[in-house]
Amino acid sequence: MPRLTSAERERAIGRLEAGDTPEVVAATFKCHISTIYRLLQRFVITGSTADAERSGRPRVTTPRQDRHIFRSHVAHPFRTAAETARTVIGTHQAPISRQTASRRLRFRGLRNCRPARGPVLTVRHRQTRLHWAQGHLNWNNVRWQNVFFSDESRFCIDHADGRVRVWRKSGYRYADNCVVENNAWCGPSLMLWGAIGHNQVLGPVIFQGLGPGGNGVTAQRYMDQVLHPHVLPFFQAHENWVFQHDNARPHTARATQDLLHRSVIQVMPWPALSLDINPIEQFWDLLQTQLNRVVPRPTTVADLDRAVRQAWTNIPRQASNTLVRSMHRRCQAVIDANGGLTRYRLFCLALITHRLRNLTVLWTIIQRSTPPKSGH
Repeated sequence: MPRLTSAERERAIGRLEAGDTPEVVAATFKCHISTIYRLLQRFVITGSTADAERSGRPRVTTPRQDRHIFRSHVAHPFRTAAETARTVIGTHQAPISRQTASRRLRFRGLRNCRPARGPVLTVRHRQTRLHWAQGHLNWNNVRWQNVFFSDESRFCIDHADGRVRVWRKSGYRYADNCVVENNAWCGPSLMLWGAIGHNQVLGPVIFQGLGPGGNGVTAQRYMDQVLHPHVLPFFQAHENWVFQHDNARPHTARATQDLLHRSVIQVMPWPALSLDINPIEQFWDLLQTQLNRVVPRPTTVADLDRAVRQAWTNIPRQASNTLVRSMHRRCQAVIDANGGLTRYRLFCLALITHRLRNLTVLWTIIQRSTPPKSGH
């Protein structure tokens, strides 16, 4: 039953002084009759309807220690509350508890969150990103509308989402119906290429000939399956457009650069480790969201192929236009971060984490398969 507010208490006392019975007042405010009797008794004794002061549990830290706890975590955000608790001696001449340190931090507005993940940006990377953003900050939407943003991305049958939660009883952690089964390699996958511009979308291009021993996306495959059949015809039909792709090896290969130069295609220079600037990364996120809604989930590469193509057509054209119009804000965000990471990392972080996890699993398998060296 909810507590009476201060205004309701005053009104209840007024009703009682006016001659209403406690039963009528209790029915009016939808509370128990004992609440009205206790309220009347408190008013007669103290002359007030406010709660009496409670002593509560005595604090084990002083205000000065509270400020020290807060400042230490502002200076060192990755420091744990347990580490701080071991270094602070409370008023009872003993280290405080981890819960006490956590409460002091929460009272000051700090929360214990999962850190954002991103690539390692050196000073050179930050300077390059900052100079690029400063050079393109004055571009208006008309100039950005003539830029074609492109990239590759891999989509797997088994999609591991760490945000999934399960309601279960204690002791049922490993019950069959409470476990999310994930393939370490995320199952069969497809490598896609796509490009977005204002009112223009190219793709999806699904690379062929990949797999074990296929050496991945090479410069030759990039030219044969992407540039020749898709990019070159588009730029021959549309003048004054700029082509963007990142600094992946198939893109920066000499053969690729020579082909784009002979075709008189203007290529936008792109800073390294700048997934957050490229709007197509959020387009991949939209595509993954569409794939997550497919029921039943694809179980073969052919099913995944059909699902990807259908999901691609379900993304409205307005979504890609909105992403292209965000380029001015992205440049400003890079400048505000002094070349550092920005908030435009929704799918970018998940993509980096997914690639790093695959590399970690590959390295683990290599180590396990390598026979140990015999000692001499």
